[in-house]
Formats: sequence, structure tokens, C-alpha cells
Amino acid sequence: MNFPFTKYSKFYYIFSGILITASVASLVVFGLKFGIEFTGGSNLELTFTQTRPSNEEISKALEQFNLGEIVIQPTGSNGAVLKFKGVDETTHQGILASINALAPAEEKGFQYIGPSVGQELKNKTIIAVVLALLAITIYIAFAFRKVSRPVASWKYGITSLIALFHDIIIPLGVFSALGYFYNVEITIPIIAALLTIIGFSVHDTIVIFDRIRENILRRGMGDFSETVDLSLNQTAGRSVSTVATVLIVMFALFFFGGQTLKWFSLALIVGVSAGAYSSIFIAGPLLVSWQKWSQKRQNT
Repeated sequence: MNFPFTKYSKFYYIFSGILITASVASLVVFGLKFGIEFTGGSNLELTFTQTRPSNEEISKALEQFNLGEIVIQPTGSNGAVLKFKGVDETTHQGILASINALAPAEEKGFQYIGPSVGQELKNKTIIAVVLALLAITIYIAFAFRKVSRPVASWKYGITSLIALFHDIIIPLGVFSALGYFYNVEITIPIIAALLTIIGFSVHDTIVIFDRIRENILRRGMGDFSETVDLSLNQTAGRSVSTVATVLIVMFALFFFGGQTLKWFSLALIVGVSAGAYSSIFIAGPLLVSWQKWSQKRQNT
């Protein structure tokens, strides 16, 4: 017996609406905290040979250098990553000397990125995301051109974009809150995770849409909601098992992969989960709702 997915579409829309509203509110209130890759600045990675000083002690030791806001992120049991405004080599060496006077430490890495480079990288990231979304929409509209009834092929592309917005805005909302409360920054690995989420979500949605297309071509028009329900029942198990496999790996990276991979894996955990939900409970039912709305307009 097939589960009537589309019958409960209103509940899915309400749940997603709550998540999206909360995410947008977080973005509006807290904004996004970008890393030095996008804003410019210095990144200093240290390992203390003895006990790691507290964040307050480190900040106080560096007050003389006027570094602006210093973000200190502990790593492991005795490491730390310090992020502050751009400095020259003389100041860099003075910072190391002050820290070593506080507690013996070994420099593991130092990186400086100018503000112009960071802004250029931010602009290129936005362009890359927009082009990827545009290419996805065009591809889906072209791929489903043979099933222009009862839903026009371009509506498959628009629906997939709505699902993608759902899948991207939720992780961004989460990282907006994390940035405000825990100084978690949007870095290149997190951008890579977001682009991965786009690809994963679209792939999952296309698998379901493709099954809808096959069932329309095989069974004829019939009742569109029944066709979508049948297609979702045929593909939901595959989607859930695929996502579960990915999440097992991502949770392992989150808990055991170290500081570098922690937020990257969290972005994938949130985004992939949202993508699996939208593919099953949003994309297909949204096609049915759109078709019913169009049909109702034609009959009035």
C-alpha cells in the first residue's frame, strides 16, 4: 500500500515555513560572520607546549598591538587559532614574542589575506553559486521537456530551485546563529559544503522527478497526485538509505575529524538532511499543489 505523501502537503509546507522563517530571521538579526578569506586579516595557528592560557589571558597579552577584535578558537587540548586584522612581519614577530612570554608556544601556521583579495573571492563565490543555480534550472527544464503535461517542464526547474533555497537557507541560518554565539565563521570549506549540498539536493530531486516522468510516460496522464505518490513511494527508500550513509560519515568527521573539518561536516549534516526532506516532502508535493492551483484557475 502506497503512502499518500501529497495528502499531507500542508503540514510539510508549515514545517518548512517555520524553519525558513527562523533561518531568515537569524540572518537578518545576526548576519553571517565571514572568515579572513573573505574579509581580509591574519590567521595565526599555535600549539602550546604546556598548559594553554585562557582566551582572556591571550587577549590581554596582545592588547599593545591594537589588533582590533581578536577571535580565539581553541583547538585540541593545547592548540589555538587566533584571527585578527592584517599585520606586517614585525608585528607578527612581536605577537609571537608576547605569546611565548605568556606561555611557551610553537607556531604551526600564519596566513595574511588582504581585504581586496577577500572581497574579490566573495564576489567570485556569489557568481559561482548564481551560475550553478541557473545551469541547474536550464538543465532540468530541458531534461523534462517531453513531459510538459500536466505540469510544464519549466515548472520542474522552478520547483527544484525552491527546494534548493530551502536546503541552503537553513544551513546559513544555523551558521548565522553559530557565528553570533560561538564566533563560527563562513570559510572556504563551508562554501564548498554549501555547493556540495546544492549538487546532492538536486541529484536527489532529479531522481524523484525522473521517476515521475517515467510513470507519466508509462501510465499516461491519469491523476497527477497519484502518479507523484507512486513515484515517491518507489524512490523514498533509496533517498533515505543514501542520506543515512552520508550522515554516518559526516557525524564521524564532526566528532573525530578535528577542528578543521568540524564545521564543514556540520554544514553537510544540516544541508543534506534538509535536502533529503525537501526532495521527498517539498519538491513532489509542490508540483501537485502547483498543478491543482493552475487547474483551478483554468476552471474559474
